[in-house]
Amino acid sequence: LSPGEFERVLAEGVEWAVQKGYGWAEDMEYIEERGSWKLADPSKVSEKAKARGRDQLGTLGSGNHFLEIQVVDKIFDEKAAKIFGIEREGQVVVMIHTGSRGFGHQVATDYLLIMERNMRRWGLNLPDRELAAAPLKDKVAEDYIKAMASAANFAWTNRHVIMHWVREAFKKVFGSIEKVGLELVYDVAHNIAKLEEHVVDDKGTVRKVWVHRKGATRAFPPGRPEIPAKYRDIGQPVLIPGSMGTASWILVGTPEAMRLTFGTAPHGAGRVLSREAAIRMYPPHKVQEEMAKRGIVVRSAETEVISEEAPWAYKDVDRVVETAHQVGFARKVVRQRPIGVVKG
Repeated sequence: LSPGEFERVLAEGVEWAVQKGYGWAEDMEYIEERGSWKLADPSKVSEKAKARGRDQLGTLGSGNHFLEIQVVDKIFDEKAAKIFGIEREGQVVVMIHTGSRGFGHQVATDYLLIMERNMRRWGLNLPDRELAAAPLKDKVAEDYIKAMASAANFAWTNRHVIMHWVREAFKKVFGSIEKVGLELVYDVAHNIAKLEEHVVDDKGTVRKVWVHRKGATRAFPPGRPEIPAKYRDIGQPVLIPGSMGTASWILVGTPEAMRLTFGTAPHGAGRVLSREAAIRMYPPHKVQEEMAKRGIVVRSAETEVISEEAPWAYKDVDRVVETAHQVGFARKVVRQRPIGVVKG
């Protein structure tokens, strides 16, 4: 993208994509903030971050990010599933798991350094630089929020563009998109801070608070105005992607989530081993052999990535989902099993 076009992506988000012919206008109803967070201000983003992001729109990236063709393995809540557009077990769906790529990483890196330089001025002494923070009324915090919103717009647009090309690929094979559907269920962030209204004590006091969701995702219950009208009677879809060789899940937000977690659920199982530890512990060929025993073929241009994403480097996603369900801050709707995976 040219510098000017990229600025528009950061400022306008999915609105830009739809104007350019990517996706459908009705998709925006099913994206958090309609894919266009008005707090965004590209002038608060460094040129280094912009340079990293200009050629990354429409890409998945590394780590556990993926594009999966999945089959509905089991439906736990038929009413919610039907409202989400999932009619039956055996139905084929597509899940896209990615974010703001190196662009978002650079935005975070830039502002960590800026905040670190201001710690003494704010009277803060932190044990880890990645805990860096800024007082909300300080200009550094105001600038960061605008830069973070720009990164969120990039992430929503990135997934939207990938979704467009998935639809085009299916259209090429099946001749008509009407034959396969591919309507968007939901798109929601999984690394973000949002200003929201929540009850903060047993007296029912409602306040505006900044909710940080790092490796977590929003799980709002029925009735919240932020979620699409179609889902307002049932609750917000909660997307929990799996890892190599595991299922992924769709849950739904509950009123209990507002009491327990400020309307938040886990985003995935989480790692039990760092990438470095997984590389040391699981040789790529051993991972491939174990996957082959399950009928899974793993191919990669870089073998180290196979070790990084070995299934045993992650917690059991089914157990994580069961915990969320039993505690009550999200309810199981659909389990989805991968049948084809694209990464990188």
